Amino acid sequence: MPATPPIQALLFDLGGVVIDIDFERVFAHWAQFSAFSAAEIRARCVFDETYHRYERGETDDAAFFDYLRRLLALDADDAQILAGWNAVFVGQNGAVLDLIATVSTQRPSFAFTNTSASHQAAWSHAYPDVVGAFRRIFSSTEMGMRKPELDAFRHVVDAIGVDPGRILFFDDMPSNIDGARAAGLQAVQVQGNDDVRAGLRAAGLLPPASSGPA
Repeated sequence: MPATPPIQALLFDLGGVVIDIDFERVFAHWAQFSAFSAAEIRARCVFDETYHRYERGETDDAAFFDYLRRLLALDADDAQILAGWNAVFVGQNGAVLDLIATVSTQRPSFAFTNTSASHQAAWSHAYPDVVGAFRRIFSSTEMGMRKPELDAFRHVVDAIGVDPGRILFFDDMPSNIDGARAAGLQAVQVQGNDDVRAGLRAAGLLPPASSGPA
């Protein structure tokens, strides 16, 4: 088998990798304003084309919140819906940020996130350490493209200026991992901090794990 090309740049998803998120908090908040329970709201919320258009910046808050108001029978104003929408953020992942700080002395680190403008405003304000961890953050709402679209990955690769096979991408969503690999990137699916650590170690950016005493 051919050797894996050495990594020249790192690319990280934000939500689910660098920022801890929990949509159950969103559903619980919105349930206060609906005849539907949190479980029923969860079942009705799907990541459909309306949601995708919102993340590409093709529709604004007012239109998206009107859509949610109809979908979820919300008796809530825009501010109340926004408060629930932003309740998704739990906190920054300090362990992963420490790993990024360590490897960023060796390779440039970037982020690529699917996010609405309202979410971007929230996390960039709440987590300045996350914003400061990366040379550049590519966001779907600014690009007008989102993961796992091939054009979105190509746009990011072109901006980074490194051959895609030399970029290592970390994301928690299998569809995004598939999209990255289709674009030629190396990719690691993240289900926990150990996956990030193992991916960086496999790329030679962290020392081998200690085997401990014999």
